[in-house]
Amino acid sequence: MLGQPNQGSEVVDQFQGLSVFDWINCPPGNELGTGENSTPQKLPALDFPTGVIAGTKSLSPLFSDVFPEPYDGKVSVESTKVDGMAHHTTIPVTHTLMMSDTAVILQILVFLETGRFNHSEGAAKTTWFKLEQRRGIVFGN
Repeated sequence: MLGQPNQGSEVVDQFQGLSVFDWINCPPGNELGTGENSTPQKLPALDFPTGVIAGTKSLSPLFSDVFPEPYDGKVSVESTKVDGMAHHTTIPVTHTLMMSDTAVILQILVFLETGRFNHSEGAAKTTWFKLEQRRGIVFGN
């Protein structure tokens, strides 16, 4: 999972009900608050091996006062944690750009190979090259 608001998003709590926010977020997005009746709070614990990557970098000064530090500009690190997750890690990346970040991609590959995240340079490179050889995966820098 990448930056998933597993415990809800404090942004929804703060701005829900504002017409512009509600229009941008749409009804399903407005269900992602942190209250006990929010959709994330009603979901069961995970029962399959799942890794969660949370970002710690924000480009949004608008939400700086809304979030407990650290956060990725939309979701706090604490809110990404979920019962039953196999492993959790943080990377200095924003929510919006997380999925295309090389460090995130490497950690996904490491997790898929080993079931855990590992930030040592050797582990990431070893996993990268093993997968590249096996599957012909090639990513840009």
